[in-house]
Order: sequence, then structure tokens, then C-alpha cells
Amino acid sequence: MSSHEAVLLTITDGVARLTLNEPARLNALSLAIMDGLFESLARLRADKSARVLQITGAGKAFSAGADLEIMNAEQTHVGELTRGEWTDLQMRTRHNRLITELRELPFPTLAILNGPVVGGSVGIAFAADIVIAARSTYVYLPFMTALGIVPDMGSSWFLPRLIGVGRSAAMTLLGNRVSAEQAAAWGMIWSCVDEDKLEAEAKSITTRLASLPAHAALETRALFEQTLSNTLQQQLDYERARQHELIDRDTFPEGVLAFKEKRAPKFPR
Repeated sequence: MSSHEAVLLTITDGVARLTLNEPARLNALSLAIMDGLFESLARLRADKSARVLQITGAGKAFSAGADLEIMNAEQTHVGELTRGEWTDLQMRTRHNRLITELRELPFPTLAILNGPVVGGSVGIAFAADIVIAARSTYVYLPFMTALGIVPDMGSSWFLPRLIGVGRSAAMTLLGNRVSAEQAAAWGMIWSCVDEDKLEAEAKSITTRLASLPAHAALETRALFEQTLSNTLQQQLDYERARQHELIDRDTFPEGVLAFKEKRAPKFPR
């Protein structure tokens, strides 16, 4: 399957939808899917019309994670490199780059988890600003229990910020599948809904995200990423500096006017 078929991208009325599209293989992170993701992100950066991105999987899974068969097949063609060296190369040039590019998108992102989220795909899902899940979804980190390796693709950065170090370590050491209901109870995801309500929930959230100021995603990500490394005084200073700049932009006067007129703001883009 070509990368154009392995990942589908549509952009309609400012809403981009990116779908991992190898359902027969549970959307395992094949080379075609990885290449398709990079191509789609490049299109999004060039298009400029998107105001929000949805990311989901086709079929019964969001993604089964790394394609171990492909990893073994590829490794036989890399000459003198060990598997570890080959993996290091792939992570530097593909996997880590993908997570960075997702987090640098200038508009909000919504992960719509339609089924199991396994291994490296956990990092893709939780790189999104907001995550919702169908009730059939579970989140599974098989790295240590099945392979003797650590979680990657950013999951060891995202999960502790969402559910704490203790629960993240237990998920890694025990290899338990965390259901969507449990994930919602822990604060890992925004909401868990029945399968037949997932798209309606996604549409409702997407509509709200698409109406935000153009700088909303980048400013919000940066704000909360600071909190775990800053002291209280440093965070107060950071908030002050951002307000200084943002209040002088044209979005703030519109927000104030809309408040006075008792209507939703129509932010300039």
C-alpha cells in the first residue's frame, strides 16, 4: 500500500482529518503509514486553511503500534548496523521527528480514539491537545513486559504529565491495558463515550476548537509545558509576559466587545 493510501487526509471548511488507514493490520506503524503521516503534515503546513486537526484510525483500532515484522525485515538490509543502531536511526529520523511535528502544529489537535492504542501509537495519540475515546478503546504499553524496552515516541513525557509518574510506571511495569473508562477517570483523556456517539462528540469539540484564536494551541501548549519545570514565581513571570503581548493583539479587544454584547467572539485569524 502506498503512503497516500495508508494515511488519508481531508480538509473541509477548516477542519483537517487525518486517518491511519491500514485497518486489516490494525494500523500498525508501517513505513507507508509513517511516510503518509509526514506527507500529510507537510500538506497541512503548506495549506494554511486548517483551523483544527482530527486524528483517528480506520477500522477497529487507532493503532497497534510498531510493526515488528517490518523492523526485522528492514534490519537485514542495513549492513553493519545492529538492531539497536538501526532503531536509533529510525527514531531520530522518523519517530521522534513525527511527535515533534505534531506538537508544533499551529492549530489545536483532537485525537479520536476508535479502538486500541498500543505501543508507539500512544505517543501519537497523546501528542494531541485533546483526546476522546470510544468505550471499546484501551491504552496499552507492552514495551517492558513484552520486549524488555522502555516506552517511546514521547509516551514517557506525555503520560506522567496527565496521570503522574506512579501510574505511568505501573502501566509500564505491569503491562495492564487501561480501559477508556479508567483513562477518563484518571484524567488521561477528556471523555469516554459509546461508539455510536464518538463522531458526534468529536464534531462538537472540533467546532469549538475551530473558533479559537489562531495562536490558541501554541500558547496553551507552551504555558502548560512550562509548569513542571518552573517555580511558582517563574510561572507567574511567564504568565505576565504572555499577557503583556497577547492583550495588545487584536483578539483581546474582540473578546472584550463580545463579552459586553453577550455573544460568542469572532476572533480575527
